[in-house]
Amino acid sequence: MEKYFEINKSGQNIRCKLYYGKSAGIEKAVLFVHGFTGHKDNGAAQKFADRVLSKYKGIAVMTFNLPCHGDDVKKKLALQDCMTYIGLAADYIKTELHTDDIYAYATSFGGYLVLKYIAENESPFKKIALRCPAVNMAEVLTDSIMKNDELDKLRRGKTVSVGFDRKIEVSRQFLTELETADIQKIDYMEHADDILILHGTKDEVVPFEAVRRFAEDNLIEFIPVENADHRFQNPAHMELATKKVIEFFGFGD
Repeated sequence: MEKYFEINKSGQNIRCKLYYGKSAGIEKAVLFVHGFTGHKDNGAAQKFADRVLSKYKGIAVMTFNLPCHGDDVKKKLALQDCMTYIGLAADYIKTELHTDDIYAYATSFGGYLVLKYIAENESPFKKIALRCPAVNMAEVLTDSIMKNDELDKLRRGKTVSVGFDRKIEVSRQFLTELETADIQKIDYMEHADDILILHGTKDEVVPFEAVRRFAEDNLIEFIPVENADHRFQNPAHMELATKKVIEFFGFGD
């Protein structure tokens, strides 16, 4: 089962989607954080939720639009708003779904945001699974997502629309925020046991070696997925990722 709802708190309007089973009661919840230009109807989130709900009772999966993504109402993308959204989403799970057993599954830009969040706040997550996390998000934006002419306009102070299937308005200020908030310089050792990273060896957006090095430096479990691209479009690659994440979360225990 699924439902759409909104979190209206602290002056924010966060549009969300919840996947849940027919049985009464939610014991555990996974907060799925999408990537750059993604949205709450993320296909990977739905496939993950379908798998979890078909095999386990008492588990819900919640997604939400990041600021300026999907049908979110914000017009200016800012990292602090992203942090606020993640915090409010986790709080909603605690207060409205009545569980403290919260897990995070994040991809790409979403992975960067979750890592930034736990570096700045007490982590609300028991376990965190990251698929192709953009640990070097500033470089990913300028080198992989943006075109040369878009970057030139941005450096001249203009706002540009960038992205893949969908476009997001990006300002010079946002790029500066990313450059300043370089999570590669942060020590994540204290969180290492609770983090899993999966990354495709053929990722065309987030450099494989940068993420492998980040995981190695922080003693984080790292699973390379041979020949997988950034989106894990091959069903076999996505199946492997889903299996590994569920095992890491311990849902079958």
